[in-house]
Amino acid sequence: MSTADRATTNWDPAQYLRFEGERLRPAVDLMQRIDHPAARRVVDLGCGAGNALPLLAARFPGATILGVDGAPAMLEKARATGFAVQRADIAEWTPDAPPDVIFSNAALHWLPDHAAGLPRLLGLLAPGGVLAVQVPDMERAPFRALQAQVAAHGPWAAALAGIDGARGAAPPERYYDLLAPVADRPDLWVTEYLHVLRGPDPVVQWAMGTSLRPYLDRLDDTLRAGFLAAYAEAVRPHYRPRADGAVLLPFRRQFLVARRR
Repeated sequence: MSTADRATTNWDPAQYLRFEGERLRPAVDLMQRIDHPAARRVVDLGCGAGNALPLLAARFPGATILGVDGAPAMLEKARATGFAVQRADIAEWTPDAPPDVIFSNAALHWLPDHAAGLPRLLGLLAPGGVLAVQVPDMERAPFRALQAQVAAHGPWAAALAGIDGARGAAPPERYYDLLAPVADRPDLWVTEYLHVLRGPDPVVQWAMGTSLRPYLDRLDDTLRAGFLAAYAEAVRPHYRPRADGAVLLPFRRQFLVARRR
C-alpha cells in the first residue's frame, strides 16, 4: 500500500482508539528519548487521530506543534485536539520552515522507500534537529500473516487480490547504515510489548483499527462479515484467553532517534 492508498483508506478513528493506551505507550517511550533543549517547531508526521499531539506539547513546552496526515477522517479527529493539523502525503511532505523535531509513531512503515525517505526527513530538519521514529515490526506475527492467508481463500478472494499492506520494518542494522553517514550517533532499539487485551476477539478488534483496514474497505457488508468470521477463527488458536479472560498480544516495535549534523 502506498501512502496515497493509506490516505484514501476508510480509517475509523473510534476503532483505532479502542486500544488508545496500548497504542500510545510506544509514542511516550519514543518522545522521552528525544534530547532537544530548545525545540520550537515540532511535527507529528502521520499523526493519525492526534492522540500524541497533547503529549508532544507537554514534552516540549512553548513549541509550536503540527500534526500531519493524509487521512481525512483521522485529521478530523486530530483537529478536535485543538492543535494545528495539515493534510499531506507523508512520503512527500515538506515543511514551510525547518522543524526542530520530526516525530513519527507507527506511520513510516507505510512509506515505500525507507532508503530515500529517512535521510530525506533528516535533511528537512533545522541544524541539530532530531528525527524520532517508531515502526511496528510484526510481519511474521500470526495475526498479520493470517490476513493474507485468509484473504486468498474464500468468496472474497477476487475482491482482495493484490492488496499490499504496510511494509513493516527493515532490520535495525539497515536503519543504522542509512542514518550513520548523515546523523550524529543514531540511537536504535527494539521493544516487544505484551499488551493485555480484553473483550470478544480482541486481537481481531486490534487489527480492525490498522492492518485489516485495506481488506475491509474492498468488501461489501456480506463479504466483510464472512471474511472477519474466517479471520477470527484462524486467529483464535494463536491468542488464547488466559484464566482471567485476558488475551496477550506480543507486539514488537523498532525505534530510532537521530540528530541532524
